Amino acid sequence: MNVQDDIAALADLEPEWLRIETLAAALAETRSGRNLPETMVSALTAQQAEVSALRQEGGAWARLPIAGLDVIEMDMLSAVLAAELQPSVGYAFQVLQAGAHPYASAALLQDLLALRGREVAVLRRALSPEGALIARRIVRADPGDPYAPVRIEADALSALMGWRDPIAPPPGATRVRLSAGWDDLVLPEPCLRLLREFLMPVTHRGRVVADWGGEDTGGPLALFSGPSGTGKTFAAAVLAGTLGWPLFRVDLGQVVSKYIGETEKNLNALFDATHDRPVMLQIDEADALLGKRGEVKEARDRYANMEVSHLLSRIEQHRGPVILTTNLRTNIDGAFTRRFHAVIEFPRPDATARAALWARLLPPRAPRDDAVDPTQLGEAVALTGGAIRNAALQAAYFAAAEDRAIGLGDIALAVWRELGKTGKPLARKELGTLAEHLPDGVVGPS
Repeated sequence: MNVQDDIAALADLEPEWLRIETLAAALAETRSGRNLPETMVSALTAQQAEVSALRQEGGAWARLPIAGLDVIEMDMLSAVLAAELQPSVGYAFQVLQAGAHPYASAALLQDLLALRGREVAVLRRALSPEGALIARRIVRADPGDPYAPVRIEADALSALMGWRDPIAPPPGATRVRLSAGWDDLVLPEPCLRLLREFLMPVTHRGRVVADWGGEDTGGPLALFSGPSGTGKTFAAAVLAGTLGWPLFRVDLGQVVSKYIGETEKNLNALFDATHDRPVMLQIDEADALLGKRGEVKEARDRYANMEVSHLLSRIEQHRGPVILTTNLRTNIDGAFTRRFHAVIEFPRPDATARAALWARLLPPRAPRDDAVDPTQLGEAVALTGGAIRNAALQAAYFAAAEDRAIGLGDIALAVWRELGKTGKPLARKELGTLAEHLPDGVVGPS
């Protein structure tokens, strides 16, 4: 179903909103001790007939991505949606709740729909974590507070309206904006195969779990291991792009706290905000939390182990792909590896891979000197993919500043600058065959 179909189906549901508006007016009348006017009774009768038709097979509701709700759940959803889509309904709810808010509470829904006896229990169950409306993330409510607002979930409203609003980053995370596809990955074939396999529990969960009865293990969870600049984040961006989902990188500095209980609180906020939502999480420097455990000598050591246990518990319960990255796999406690669906090692690129990276990362429309040969560049210096990306772009800026084609001198200087970032003493011989093209007078870090 396309966006136009979504909007057309919602427009056909106007009798639902009119019925809710009439029910709100009727409730105001009865609370004032007045009998309902005949015109209002007749309107409700006619509107109820229209609503019943909309809910039949082939009706407007069937054309929306919502199915399997019972009558009371449909009535509740209709009231919740009406407050979002029909301002007059929101104003009426605000009056009926003494100005509290324009969204119906569980208590107001009970009165509005004239629920009694067993029906009240059905309403309360519908707003519990086990109820379809909550479990399927259609609405959100506080089951412990009958006067708290019941609201449509943002993702559910977006799906119903045909909107595609960007999902806000969860607490402690930022969005990674990298446009990349599988053809942009320069990695060994076994590594590419593992990356594709990692997506299978996401793309085929419906068949394996729902249709075939397989165990729903949540996740999937992967460990990406390798030196900085070998493409871990780039690969995560490709995976997220394949799904059409945003990639959020988690800053452990904002999550881990020295105060007891705060780390668990932050982790809960992170995973609660992303559970069963179309997002991919990347947690960098995982060895900071999943390092090899030592002997418990003091209370802080014991608490650190509790933090790790809580993190692993939340990850295992999480519905959605999570990628942990590390530069030092040997620092990860071996006891944790069984929890990963995939462990993928990102090697330093060999000469052939480096040549392919140079060919792809030098700006494609930039003029190049005929002497610039990606194969030679790949053989000259053993850079990582990230370092090649930086050097290729810097070389382009050197050439642009002089208004000429990219030459070996620009690339040699850019590579020299990249090597100098470590702060270690440099010798020209580290540039290999590029050394003879390094401009005179260039010095490195001392």
